[in-house]
Amino acid sequence: MNYQESLEFIEKSHKFGMRLGLENTYKLLELLGNPQDKLKFIHVAGTNGKGSVCSFISNTLKEQGYKVGLYTSPYLETFTERIRLNGKNIPEDDVARIITIMKEKIEQMASDGFAYPTEFEIETAMAFYYYWEQQADYVVLEVGLGGRYDATNVIKSPLASVIVSLSLDHIGILGDTLGKIAYEKAGIIKEDSIAVVYKQKPEAEEVIKDVCKEKNTKYIEADFEHLVIKKSDVNSQVFDCKILDEKFENMEISLIGEHQVNNAVLALTVIKVLRDERQVEISNEAMRRAFLNTRWPGRIEKIKDNPIFIIDGAHNEDGARSLSKALEKHFKGKKMILLIGMLKDKDIDSVLEILIDKFDKVITTTPDSDRAISCNELKEKIEKHVNDVTAIPKIEDAVKYALKNAKEDDVIISAGSLYMIGHVRQLVK
Repeated sequence: MNYQESLEFIEKSHKFGMRLGLENTYKLLELLGNPQDKLKFIHVAGTNGKGSVCSFISNTLKEQGYKVGLYTSPYLETFTERIRLNGKNIPEDDVARIITIMKEKIEQMASDGFAYPTEFEIETAMAFYYYWEQQADYVVLEVGLGGRYDATNVIKSPLASVIVSLSLDHIGILGDTLGKIAYEKAGIIKEDSIAVVYKQKPEAEEVIKDVCKEKNTKYIEADFEHLVIKKSDVNSQVFDCKILDEKFENMEISLIGEHQVNNAVLALTVIKVLRDERQVEISNEAMRRAFLNTRWPGRIEKIKDNPIFIIDGAHNEDGARSLSKALEKHFKGKKMILLIGMLKDKDIDSVLEILIDKFDKVITTTPDSDRAISCNELKEKIEKHVNDVTAIPKIEDAVKYALKNAKEDDVIISAGSLYMIGHVRQLVK
């Protein structure tokens, strides 16, 4: 198979939907020689901030000179973004070659009576195989959905299980309370291991601590009490913090928003654990370089000036709140235009309630997904709050309209769906 045929093969498995459970992933990996058992992982679950935290950690290890895999989802612009090695996407030829090997194994599975693997199961197995082939020193592994039954959870004993900020998301699958969601996310915590956790709401914190106790795993919580933000603008942020009794001063990151400073502190805590508890050699200089140079596309990312054009994947309550805070801080008094598209299964009303009063003009569009709410339905919801709302079905046309109707000193914000902002990013950058 060539690259395009491989993508089509993977996408065909979409019809098998999503499956909770690990049996199929175990079987597929067994047929591939269990590559995951030969790798060292940092495993990251949670609702908001997974990508940023993963990126801080993987860049730090890379700066130290290690060969580092980074597995994330979904992608913004191209499929190969999901499987990276030392900051470079998996080559298309390697995708084609590995999927050709896997196709034979998948057919064998089916003939042995196993269910056909889902899209995510195939992608995860491919990533493990690629990282094993390339002899990665470490793999920073982002959970796809949940944790307990996520395909990534076939790994045996990670160097650290990391849980970022939790909020209500995918409630139809993971549960309708924060406690239930926390239980699913805490499913990545293994016996006799180390869990590094973002400061959670009491309901979630209690559940995670109980799981750690049950698994005889050390619970380490990121310390935000000693955090001092010394500078914050649309270009960078500088902060001091204290991590497990060690002071870090004048840490600088290029990501926007107070929540990204919190994500940086969590990532620093993981790095400190790797250094102190797992004897991974990491210098402060490597860490500082990595943190400053870390970019995470699609998270309050400025992609244009005059007018300023910002994209953000905010699609739930916490994400919307982080975006709202950043807008309030950096663009108060400016005219702001919102270009928004969302998926039906997201908490649309909560996101709108938090964001919508910031905007004088709103343009609705329809993300390229069978789960998308139509731009006209979304327009009807927004018209209750804003008078000037325009529905434009095609994203390309919506972007053109936004740019045409914005003055130089206005601010355009595109948010609501990663499926959409990846498309917007390609059009504007």
